[in-house]
Amino acid sequence: MKGYRFDFCPYERRFLQPLVTRHGTWHTREGIIIRLGDAKGKCGWGEIAPMSWFGSETLEQALNFCDQLPTEITEEIIFSIPDHLPASQFGFESALVAVGIAGYKRYSSPLTHGKLLTYSGLLPAGEAALNQWETLWKQGYRTFKWKIGVNAIAQELEIFDLLTRTLPTSAKLRLDANGGLSYQEANRWLEICEHIQANVEFIEQPLPVEQFSGMLKLSADFKTAIALDESVATFKQLEQCFQQGWRGIFVIKPGIAGSPFRLRQFCQSHKIDVVFSSVFETAIGKQAALQLAAELSRGNRAVGFGINHFLENPEENLFKCP
Repeated sequence: MKGYRFDFCPYERRFLQPLVTRHGTWHTREGIIIRLGDAKGKCGWGEIAPMSWFGSETLEQALNFCDQLPTEITEEIIFSIPDHLPASQFGFESALVAVGIAGYKRYSSPLTHGKLLTYSGLLPAGEAALNQWETLWKQGYRTFKWKIGVNAIAQELEIFDLLTRTLPTSAKLRLDANGGLSYQEANRWLEICEHIQANVEFIEQPLPVEQFSGMLKLSADFKTAIALDESVATFKQLEQCFQQGWRGIFVIKPGIAGSPFRLRQFCQSHKIDVVFSSVFETAIGKQAALQLAAELSRGNRAVGFGINHFLENPEENLFKCP
């Protein structure tokens, strides 16, 4: 069994502006950069970027796992990482791909079907979105994601009305509730989306994870599409929702989904409608996630990686290869 020298280092990056979601306010992104080195001196980099409130392990659990590993590890160890450490599975398997594991195709650029992937730009919650979209539009974004379920619904509907009146008609808008709506509120949002001229691509995770049957019903009752996000945070959840009959949109965050090898096989076998999305990882995790998106995205949906304007820029000093 092939062995690799293993190193890791924690990192911390601050958000330029706090990210406000239904889960709370996020000020700092913390994670772990890992490196695998083979006998020929080739390095492969990976990233563990947990989001524990979204269903992954905690940063502390990931660090404890890395701490107990030897300085030389094998592919057998990596493929034995348990499912309760999905961000770690992604980081280590991505590093294997980067170092050149046999049987896995690498992509030198984020291409799919011969076309460049397009990106969805993340807008800040609340009224700040009204001032942010135009800046992103000038940068080339044509799809936008706006957080809802953060403030009172009456206030958000007023902002939504202003936002849809000012966005260009060619723009697509995604509404992300992070599971923060009641069934009645979700109905109201969907009813409004059915009768406006703006192009609402989908409402993302309107109800909490435990209300899966409610989202199935909403999906059947309205033309506006619904996407699952928190409900399919990990690969195990993705399988369960598919087995329970979900055939709508799946928003997959590769950085916390678990094994990229299993994810790749599942998406290819079932041909699901998927939107790949960021977990505010560094360029290391982003490259690995976009390689999956390049291979597995179907249709013309933008990937949810338009988030650079939220994080401080320098990454080069996070971890250096000696």
